[in-house]
Amino acid sequence: MGSCGPICWGSVPSTTLTDDVAALVQRALDEDLGPGDVTSEATVPASMRARAVITQKQDGVIYALGPAATAFALLDPEASIRRLTSEGEWQAAGTDVLSVEGSARALLAGERTAINFLAHLSGVATLAARCVREIAGSGATIIDTRKTTPGLRALEKAAVAAGGATNHRIGLYDAILLKENHIAVAGGITAAVEAARRAHPELPIEVEVRSPAEIAEAIAAGAPRLLLDNMSIEELRAAVAQAGGRASLEASGGVTVETLKAVASTGVQFISLGALTHSAPALDLSMILKPVSGA
Repeated sequence: MGSCGPICWGSVPSTTLTDDVAALVQRALDEDLGPGDVTSEATVPASMRARAVITQKQDGVIYALGPAATAFALLDPEASIRRLTSEGEWQAAGTDVLSVEGSARALLAGERTAINFLAHLSGVATLAARCVREIAGSGATIIDTRKTTPGLRALEKAAVAAGGATNHRIGLYDAILLKENHIAVAGGITAAVEAARRAHPELPIEVEVRSPAEIAEAIAAGAPRLLLDNMSIEELRAAVAQAGGRASLEASGGVTVETLKAVASTGVQFISLGALTHSAPALDLSMILKPVSGA
């Protein structure tokens, strides 16, 4: 993965994750459990204890052991929880990732919520890792977007980072991205860049461009980074030549895993994919539960 350079944008603050995870997991549990797990309450003795192991059934990168463990801890504060693997590393199918020993009812009640978090966020981390592998050695950097699941942005962006890719701006507050509509309202690229710099000189500025004329205007206005919107491979190559190193360039729009190598070969510094967060397939995991001997 390439270096972000002097205008690498934000990463998710660890305090954000710590503060938000328990409340987020509790909402997910409430959604699933409602007034109670009627199946387990009817079939599992309240005093029964059990041990559960979650295993990944596909090759990939695990992320979200914390939220998964939190699901079980909220239901059984006395549960013994062990992480069996590391996050952020590519691992083979069959790897055990988490073990929990505690109330059998609590394990059954937390199973789906824990695996929902693990499957989705490990899927994000796995797709990010695949994309990074595709362009290894190119000098380009894979970055994410704001196309995230409402309420899950911090976790999804942390999963992207766990997969080895890089976070773009976290929200509308930590960087300026002048897109087509901003530019139209502001009265043009130059006017938009000047207004943004006056208002927030401390923030990085990026300008969306769609043509050689817009590239020229953005560079003349002093924009340090350009978003090349939905350009073909030929157009990307021409944009790189035109910029001549005077601004860093991000290819965005219509990029897939299959086209990544070609896009990276054009010489752009960044490649953004909304699919990292909005279309990552879930990683397949399962949980097997066994009563504890003597329970």
